[in-house]
Amino acid sequence: MAALRPTKTSMAASLISPPCQAAILFAAGRAAILSAGSRSQRRLPSDLSASSRRLHRHPIRLTPLACSSSLRSCHSFVVFIAKSPHLRRAGSRPIFTDQEVNEMKGPSMAASGVVMMPSPVFLWRFKVVLFLLWGISCCKIGWDSVMRMNADKQDLFLYEAFLYFNPLLLVTLMVWLWGVNLWIFSQSSVNYAKVFDLDHTHLTHREIWKCATWMTIIVPTSMAAYLYLYSHGEVSLAASQPVILYAAILMVLIFPFEIFYLPTRYYLLRTLWSIMLPLQAITFSDFFLADIMTSMSKVFSDLERSVCRMVNKQVATIAWFEADSVCGSHSVVIPVVLVFPYLCRFFQCLRQYKDTRERTCLFNALKYSTAIPVIFLSALKYHVFPDSWTKFYRPLWLISSVVNSLYSFYWDVTRDWDLSVFTRIFKFKNPHICTNLLYGRKWVYYWVIGSNLILRCTWTYKLSAHLRHNYLTVFTITALEIMRRFQWIFFRVENEWNKMTSSKPSLELSGNEIPKEEDRLLGSAIHNV
Repeated sequence: MAALRPTKTSMAASLISPPCQAAILFAAGRAAILSAGSRSQRRLPSDLSASSRRLHRHPIRLTPLACSSSLRSCHSFVVFIAKSPHLRRAGSRPIFTDQEVNEMKGPSMAASGVVMMPSPVFLWRFKVVLFLLWGISCCKIGWDSVMRMNADKQDLFLYEAFLYFNPLLLVTLMVWLWGVNLWIFSQSSVNYAKVFDLDHTHLTHREIWKCATWMTIIVPTSMAAYLYLYSHGEVSLAASQPVILYAAILMVLIFPFEIFYLPTRYYLLRTLWSIMLPLQAITFSDFFLADIMTSMSKVFSDLERSVCRMVNKQVATIAWFEADSVCGSHSVVIPVVLVFPYLCRFFQCLRQYKDTRERTCLFNALKYSTAIPVIFLSALKYHVFPDSWTKFYRPLWLISSVVNSLYSFYWDVTRDWDLSVFTRIFKFKNPHICTNLLYGRKWVYYWVIGSNLILRCTWTYKLSAHLRHNYLTVFTITALEIMRRFQWIFFRVENEWNKMTSSKPSLELSGNEIPKEEDRLLGSAIHNV
């Protein structure tokens, strides 16, 4: 029983962590060596020698996290040993030099700093909470500001604020969805960098989402400031908010220095210039962005109305509510801006036909030309007599709308996506069916085909000026059209990637290869616009 009873020495030793015990043994052994003189300088006492052998047979292995707490606990003990006058008598120099003490102190402080770093998940959740709180605050400020105004002016006030900021909100939505497109492509076998001929400096989906996040913060903040200042009588300050926002966005786009993703901005501006002036061979990126612009024609129309009122100093006033004014809703500039993306796409198809002599390009140009009567016949309502509109122009507008919707739907499914709806339903054999379903589920294709038909028909509502009085309805339909284009992007890029891999079986999947100059020319074996 006496042998099993713990002594005071063993109880005290049990309170010290293994790293501290090792440091104590090392310090005591070093003191014994220094005190033994030249005769026993290389020999350890028997008890320390046995302890050293035990430590050698069973070395202490510590992980970095374990070391941090252990080193902190034994650091004060080591300093006490180093400065103990009894141990200093063992030799003519200190047991631990100041450099050795600092080296012992450094790892513990570094390890403790690593432990205190917050996790990425915590940081992400914290940012999401801040983002939501900021959005709720902007909505609350805007709602309170609207409620302060008279009931007869609330609708006009909201319509004006909506006009300035809804185009930027829709652009922000498009940027968010484009980030989702890139994320899905990165998870699949579609190499979008090769499809768009991008270099290694292109933005990833994370960087796209970062830009969209800043846009989501800045645009509602400016809108809330506009509503708040106007409702509190600061009309001049309120009028400056959309002007500052538009000017800041323009400066960011054309800023010539190596900030704000200069290569991407240069690539975007160069592509826009190629779209407006198709003087060279059309690349996939050129007509791809032009197709997206056709879905955002209402955004460009509202941007033109906003800039018109800023130039004519009609911001935060009701002067522009006259429909026949220079910035009114009956202006002839509105249909011109609406039709501009379709004209760009039309001339791209003609340029491609000049380069390739493919008849498909002419049929594609015909598709875009069918949107022109829809836009201009609708605008004629405000410039002809009511009887003429009812008896002649309105039936023409209805016919042109049906033709444009059905023709565009057919081209989306059979040409842009290389799918055949009737073949898939009745299971006929047809070589034009996309055999490589990169997204794995056939029901997705049925959903996209059905929703594309419905949204193609509702898109006519947006293109018609005489139906655009309810701004909330127009905003919803425009957002749905952007969602339709978001779906269209998946299968259009997939189809292009399938053509690239089928025409070039030896094509590598890495994103480092840049296509040759002659491959950029749109041909039947490479591109089908």
